[in-house]
Amino acid sequence: MIAEIGAFALTLALAFAIAQTALSAAGRVRRSTVLAAAGEGAALVSFIGVALAFACLVYAFVTSDFSVANVAQNSHTEKPLLYKVTGVWGSHEGSMMLWCLALTGYGCVVALTGRTLPARMKSVVVATQGVLGALFLAYTVFASNPFLRLATPPVEGRSLNPALQDPAFAFHPPMLYLGYVGCSIVFSFAIAALVEKRVDAAWARWVRPWALTAWGFLTLGITLGAFWAYYELGWGGWWAWDPVENASFMPWLITTALLHSAIVTEKRGAFPGWTVFLALAAFTFSMLGAFLVRSGVLMSVHAFAVDAKRGVLLLSILAFAAGTGFALFAWRAPKLPRGGLYAPISRETTLILNNIFLAAATFSVMGGTLAPLVVEAITGKPISVGAPYFNLVFGVLMGLMVLILPIGPLLAWKRGDAKGVFQRLATAAGIAVLAAGAGLFLINPHRGLAVIGSGLGIWLVGGALTELVQRVRGSGAKGEIWRRLTGLPRGAWGTTFAHLGLGVFILGACIELAGKVEASNVMSPGDVLSVGSYSLRLNTVGEVDGPNYLAERADMTVLKNGEAVCNAKPERRLYYVGERNKSQTALCLRGLDDVYVVMGEKREAAGKSGYLIKAYVNPLVRLIFLGPLLMAIGGAISLSDRRLRLGVARKASRKPAQPQPVAG
Repeated sequence: MIAEIGAFALTLALAFAIAQTALSAAGRVRRSTVLAAAGEGAALVSFIGVALAFACLVYAFVTSDFSVANVAQNSHTEKPLLYKVTGVWGSHEGSMMLWCLALTGYGCVVALTGRTLPARMKSVVVATQGVLGALFLAYTVFASNPFLRLATPPVEGRSLNPALQDPAFAFHPPMLYLGYVGCSIVFSFAIAALVEKRVDAAWARWVRPWALTAWGFLTLGITLGAFWAYYELGWGGWWAWDPVENASFMPWLITTALLHSAIVTEKRGAFPGWTVFLALAAFTFSMLGAFLVRSGVLMSVHAFAVDAKRGVLLLSILAFAAGTGFALFAWRAPKLPRGGLYAPISRETTLILNNIFLAAATFSVMGGTLAPLVVEAITGKPISVGAPYFNLVFGVLMGLMVLILPIGPLLAWKRGDAKGVFQRLATAAGIAVLAAGAGLFLINPHRGLAVIGSGLGIWLVGGALTELVQRVRGSGAKGEIWRRLTGLPRGAWGTTFAHLGLGVFILGACIELAGKVEASNVMSPGDVLSVGSYSLRLNTVGEVDGPNYLAERADMTVLKNGEAVCNAKPERRLYYVGERNKSQTALCLRGLDDVYVVMGEKREAAGKSGYLIKAYVNPLVRLIFLGPLLMAIGGAISLSDRRLRLGVARKASRKPAQPQPVAG
C-alpha cells in the first residue's frame, strides 16, 4: 500500500508541475497576480508530492519490502539501517527521485521566498522551473518508476554494491544533487532575463545567491566523492579523471566562472551576455552529467548502467531544455547591453581572463570525456583518453588562471595600477618562486609540473593573505586593525576563504603527486615492509564478523625510526549477498600526511604463503580535502552577506520605481 501511495504522490507531483507551468505562464501573459500566485501554490504542492513519494520509497527500503522491484535489486535485510537508506539513491530509479526532490524543492523555495522579485520575471522563473520539473517527473513516472511491483517477490534482495556501503556515500549524492539541480534555478533566471529583456546589475545580484548555493553544494559533493574514492576503492588515489567524476566537475567549473562573471555584471554592468550564457551552460552541463551517468554509455563504479531507451529519453530532455535556452539566447543576445568600458589593466580584464581559462578548461575536460564515446560510435573502435592528457591540458589552463587570480582583487575597477599591485604581491611571488625552485632542484626534479603547481598554490595562498592585509592596513594600532577586520563585509571574507582554499588544495595535490611513495609485498606474520621513512610490521591476521560480511583483518604496526607511531588494521571482506570481495583500507594519520595500507588476496610468493600488502605514504594529502572545505565555507560566508540579499532592496526602499531582488 505504501508503494502505491508513493506512486500516486509522484504522479500528482507531475500534474501539479504541469499546472505550475501553465498558471505561472498565464499569470505573466495576463499580468494576473491571482494566476501567478496559483502557479506558486502548485510549485509547493508539487514539492510536497515528491517529498511524500520519496518518504514512501525510504520506508520501503527500511522495511525491506522486496515486493518493490527497486528494493529487491538494491537492498537486503542484513544491511545496516544507514545503507538501507543509502540504497534509495544507490540505483537509477532512486537517484532520479532524489533529482526530482531537489528540483521541485528549489522551485518551491523560489516561489515562496521571491516576493521582492518583479512579478513578471518571477512568473517566468517559476514557469521555467515547472517545465524542468515536469520533464524529469514525467521521465521518472513513465520510464524510471521506483515503485514497480514484482509479481513474485524474492525472500531476500540482491543488496547494494559493497563499495557504496560507506558513510561518505550516504552524503555524497545528496550534496552533489543539491549542486547539480541548484543550477536549474540559475538556468530559470537566465530564461527569465532573456524573456523580459533584462540583464542588469539587479538581475546579476538575484542570480548570485543561487549560483553560490549550487557551487557550495557541488564543492562539498565532489570533495566527499573524492574522499570516498580515496579510502574506499583501495587504489591509493583520490581522482582518476573517471568520466563520471568529470561529469560532476564540469558544472563546478562553469558555475565558478559564472560567479566571477556575475560580479562584473553587478558592479560594472559588463559581460551581460556572457553571464547569461554561463547561467544556461551551468545547468546544461548538469543535465549532461545526468545523461552520462544514467544512460549506460559509461561503465564505472559511479555509474548506473541502464537500457538505451532511457538514455535516449534523457538525451531528449537535455536537447529540449538546452536547445530552447540557447535558441532564446541567440535571438535575444544581439539586443543585450554591451556594458561599460574598461582599460586593459583593470579588474574587469583579470576577471574575463579568469572566465576564458575556466571555460577552456571545462571544454578540455568535456572533449577528453566525450571523445572516446564519439570515436567509438563512429568507427566502432574503442579509444581511451587518460590522465596524461587531462593533467597536461587542464593543468596548463588552470595554472594560467591561478597565476592571474591573486592580481584581480587588488586592481581597481575600470582602470588599475599594475605597478602598485605587483609591489604588494612581491613577497608572495618571491616565496612561491623560491619554494618551486627548491622543490624542482632539490626534492624531485622528475616531477616538474607538480613542483611548479605547488609554487602556484603558495602564490595563491600568499595572494589571498595579501589581499586581506591590504584591506585592514591602517595606522597599525591593534584596535584599528581589529576594527577593520571585524568591519570587513562577509563577501570579502568569503572571497578570501575561497581563494585560500583553492591554494591549499593545489598545494596539497601537487605535493602529494610529487612526493608519493609506495611499496608492496606478500607478507606473513612477523614480516616487515618498508615504504618511505616508515616500516610496517604484520603482527596477526584474524577473522572478524561484520553486520553483513565476514572479514580477514590484518593487525599491523606502523613504525618510524624504530618507534611505533600507530596501528593499522586493513581488511579483506566477503559480503554474504552475491559473495563479493572487497578490500577495506586502513589510514594512519600523521599530521597532514597519511600512511595508507591495503590488504590484498592470499597468495604464494618466494616459497611462502601470505597476503599481498600495499602501502603508500601520501604527503600533505589532508590539504586536498581541507582546501575544498575552506572553499565551501567561503561560499557559505558570502551567502550570508546581508548586502547580497538585501542590497538592492534597500535601494528600492528609497526609490520605489526600482525593482527589488529576491530575499535569501
